Amino acid sequence: MIIAFFISLTVVSAVVITVRTVHRHLSNTPSVVALIEKWKTYDYPSIYEVSRQILQDRPYDGTVLIYHGYASFYLAVAQTDTSLAQGYLDEAISSMRIALYKAGKQVRPQIEYMLGKAYFYKNTITSYYYADLALKYLTLAKEHGYKADDAAEYRGLCYAALGNYMESIAAFTEALLVRESDSLLLSIAEQYYKAGQSAAAKQYLFRIKNESSDDDLVLKSMNLLGTIYIDEKNYDEARREFEGILKKNQNSADAFYGLGVIYEKQGDLVKARAEWRKALRVQVNHSLSLEKMANYK
Repeated sequence: MIIAFFISLTVVSAVVITVRTVHRHLSNTPSVVALIEKWKTYDYPSIYEVSRQILQDRPYDGTVLIYHGYASFYLAVAQTDTSLAQGYLDEAISSMRIALYKAGKQVRPQIEYMLGKAYFYKNTITSYYYADLALKYLTLAKEHGYKADDAAEYRGLCYAALGNYMESIAAFTEALLVRESDSLLLSIAEQYYKAGQSAAAKQYLFRIKNESSDDDLVLKSMNLLGTIYIDEKNYDEARREFEGILKKNQNSADAFYGLGVIYEKQGDLVKARAEWRKALRVQVNHSLSLEKMANYK
């Protein structure tokens, strides 16, 4: 009887210790409620850390994976250090891909949209090619009914990266219906130019040049107009565009380069090289001017 009593006491004690240990462990583990509260205040560093702690115990919790993926994405976008940004993006993509397998129909489209954006940003900071994956998930999100103000613009950027100029124009035009901006107009002009439709590109560039209050976009539009005029052998108009840029910004390497190309086309390599040297004094790594100087040693 005494032996049985001590055995029972030992078992009970073990159970009590186990319960206390589990309770202590659970009380130290953050909850999903904490994530929701921090999400309301856009506290992405805290969301990232809290979700990381929860995932150590519940690595396949779909809700927590979504929070962790989204927080990792926003932390990546905020980084100026590309190596740190890439690490966050890898976490974001990994978390969201796992969450996607477990997600219901209602939340899947939003995860696809966020996953597409994550791949797009990864495409911009690495030497590998992720524009196709970005477009895949952004397109799936659209097909599944997800709507976001910037979704069409991101698809346009993906198509542009893939060299699908007309599809890019269609997506950018769709984005204009949601939010008209001069940057979108310039993107459309650039895609028309790359597609060989300079006349259409010029219409958008004239609009930006004449109506935009964004000086940087105006200068970019003038530079592209100058380039188009060179292609059309309209050197006088091209010169006016580049000289107009230099009146607004005397340190424009692109404008000096453009003037050099005009002289090159007219057969005056002495003046052409002088303009390219000016471009390199302003911007020592101006690739187009370096290439020209190398070709005319």
